[in-house]
Amino acid sequence: MTAPPRGVLAARRATHRLPTGHSPSRADTPSHASAVGPRSAPPPRTDSPLLLALAARLAAAVDAAAREAAVAWFWAEAEAVGAPLVEPVDRDPHHRIVTFVWRDADARAVLLYADWWPGPGGPTGRMRRLPGTDVWYLSCHLRADHRGTYRIARYDAADPDPGPAGLAARAVPDPLNPRPVLGRWYARPGSVVELPHAPAPPWVEAPDDVPPGSLRRHRLGSRALAAERDVWVYEPPGPLPEETDVVVLLDGDMWFGQLGFESALDRLIAVGLLPPLVVLAPDSRDRADEATRSREFGGHDAQVTFLAAELLPWAAARWPVTYDPARTVVAGQGLGGVSALYAGYAAPMRFGNVLAQSAALPWRPAGESEADADPVPWITRRYADGAPRELRLHLDVGLREGRLLELTRGLRAALRARDYPVTGTEFNGGHDYACWRGALADGLITLLGARPR
Repeated sequence: MTAPPRGVLAARRATHRLPTGHSPSRADTPSHASAVGPRSAPPPRTDSPLLLALAARLAAAVDAAAREAAVAWFWAEAEAVGAPLVEPVDRDPHHRIVTFVWRDADARAVLLYADWWPGPGGPTGRMRRLPGTDVWYLSCHLRADHRGTYRIARYDAADPDPGPAGLAARAVPDPLNPRPVLGRWYARPGSVVELPHAPAPPWVEAPDDVPPGSLRRHRLGSRALAAERDVWVYEPPGPLPEETDVVVLLDGDMWFGQLGFESALDRLIAVGLLPPLVVLAPDSRDRADEATRSREFGGHDAQVTFLAAELLPWAAARWPVTYDPARTVVAGQGLGGVSALYAGYAAPMRFGNVLAQSAALPWRPAGESEADADPVPWITRRYADGAPRELRLHLDVGLREGRLLELTRGLRAALRARDYPVTGTEFNGGHDYACWRGALADGLITLLGARPR
């Protein structure tokens, strides 16, 4: 990005302050809560030096042609560097000014839709328009290690207020952002904001031309679930060793059906960060029933029976996968994280390692009402009150996940009080596959990599 003129920072203190820069107030805080509990407070708003430079040019413009030239200059800058715009903070190397922009001369409102920004559609997510231009923007302070997904929604004067569900349906990727990410279960894709200090995924040093493993999709009948499930099976390149490590990864329709996690596994195995392993990844949703996941995930014995007593024996009859629980991982995210935690609790003789990312810890059985629920999460009580298991646990959660962050810290403390070995990270992001992808690889390395056989 071209450096703003030297007078821009002075302009911030003088006549060209943008009309939208403010710190979040009580009115900025949304009243609604997400399905996993209240989120963190929004990042503080600020002013962008590049937008201040545009405001200064507009103020100095003597006619319409000069104003048009100033706006054209701004969009040329934005297109050259890509969105969002990332600028340094004076005397603070640990944060950046991040500006989300949208070009639109006709919109009535433009909104930032992001899990890590609370209340999409509320006042904190609203972009502001620079008067007399087609420039919509939202500038905020973010820590320099932030990573997250966002989309942008707009509606014009003829549209009714769409509400949260309508915004989710109409939000689209940022056309100026070259880093797309697929949406959850074939929803619209989003765009990734990744600041310079965000941790690099562990496979980035691996060459691109590593030998590929194989990925096949199978159909498996389950008596425990009274249904059939598609199961993705990843095999590493080359012959499989005897007693091959095995990972049961929930939401296979996301990790392999959409996100292409097999390429990351190829690289991690090629550079020796992971041993050769087989990954069994059942789909979370039945082909004809999209409610399968919410009905079966969580603390359900039928799902544990499917994973431990049906899926693993089915795989052992076809591949030389280990029966050793110390070399077997069950992994999941969100509600799948609760499923992984419960599978380890209920079947430690099969799963000796649990990898739970952003686990939806407020989950409780259907018979336990919210009014009667213990403030300690249901799965935390199971571990705190039950007999100790031979388990290693790896817990990841985002710093922008509000209540989930608090509850995960409580679970971690409860586990350590019972002498469970617990590792994990608190990444600077939200409930987001853009964060989980690298953290999943790190967790597998922690649990299975570089261990004596």
